[in-house]
Amino acid sequence: MIRRTLFEWKSIAYGDDKETQIPVWAADRLAAVARKSPLGGENGRRILTHGRNALGAKQMVGIVVADNCTLEILPKIDVPAVGDEQAVQGLIRKKLIHLLAVAMDLDIDGGSVTELGWQKDNLLEILIRLFSLKLIDALRQGMPRRYVEREEDLATLRGRLDMTRQFSRLAANPARLACRFDELSPDIAINQIMRAAIDRLHRISQSPDNQRRLAELAFSYADITPMSPQALRWDEVQLDRTNARWKDLLALARLLLGERFQTTSVGEQAGFSLLFEMNTLFEEYVGRMLRRALSGSGLTVHLQGGRLFCLEEAGDGRRTFQTKPDILVRRGNEVVQIIDTKWKRIAARIDDPKQGVSQSDVYQMMAYGQLYECGLLTLLYPHHAALRSAPGVLGRYRVGTTVHRLHMASVDIADHRRVIEQLRALSSFPL
Repeated sequence: MIRRTLFEWKSIAYGDDKETQIPVWAADRLAAVARKSPLGGENGRRILTHGRNALGAKQMVGIVVADNCTLEILPKIDVPAVGDEQAVQGLIRKKLIHLLAVAMDLDIDGGSVTELGWQKDNLLEILIRLFSLKLIDALRQGMPRRYVEREEDLATLRGRLDMTRQFSRLAANPARLACRFDELSPDIAINQIMRAAIDRLHRISQSPDNQRRLAELAFSYADITPMSPQALRWDEVQLDRTNARWKDLLALARLLLGERFQTTSVGEQAGFSLLFEMNTLFEEYVGRMLRRALSGSGLTVHLQGGRLFCLEEAGDGRRTFQTKPDILVRRGNEVVQIIDTKWKRIAARIDDPKQGVSQSDVYQMMAYGQLYECGLLTLLYPHHAALRSAPGVLGRYRVGTTVHRLHMASVDIADHRRVIEQLRALSSFPL
């Protein structure tokens, strides 16, 4: 089994060196799976570039699994230099899981986290372990059940008689009664989703511990109707105070079955991918953490809100070029701050007077300021050590001769305990 780990925007050469290279046949199979992903773009190039001498990772992170080979792509997150490369990768996996937990509103307790094997397992096996441990724990309190309506032809009456069926289909067989009754059953949508997740993960996991747990779970769900992921009835799941503990499991199942952040399954054995676009993940993480930071302040945070149009035709009033700012901060109906998140490394000032900020990004923020009549515009990047400064505002600028201000800023996601404090500082009012 070929297993390799690669950082986003890095490449791995073809060859037989087990530490620094990947066999050509494995690269071919992984690239084929990437081409099938809905996130892959043209020829899978948004995930992997299949070059002459190397396989290159692009802007997606996660796992690509093909026959007898696995490629893990990790994000570039600054973490403390602790131990060897495996220890560093383990810390980055831990940070990535934290980003996912916040973006998906997951409650990952300390007990589960300590058992996840950050250094020895790849991201997929960690997520499978998290899901299986939480599911085993939930089942200790019982499997969800709900009353469902049944129809059955019985020798004695149960429930109520179905007159239509009795005097049509059973007219020639009066010894049987067409019964309709309610029965408390575990064969309901939420359990069918759990079984579908177990079945899929049992096929793709390579970890003996995960395989053992999934086999035990498969036995527990043996009486639940097997369904394909496409046929699952997510809209029928009803969460209330009696089964609220299943909220996190549903979110994990949705992720692992491809209902969030995009995934693709290429046949039963040929391939599987679980991929996250870091731009989207970073945006959701910042937005949710900002909500926590501004809780109780009278300010509200809106992700992908606004939706105002840039242009309106003079004749028929038809509007074009709709805008979707990443994050809007409002005080009532007033937009007081617009934040656009960028998952890329802003350059140190000594290297680039513009700090690597795209001119098109600046123009976009100027348009947002005009359209939403907003005085504070913020381009927010992940912090990194090369900036040689503390996280926060890196540059303050006036937009032309207007009263609008554009801030370039960074946030250190490696230290999630201080993220709320950093974001609160970026949204200090008045201007």
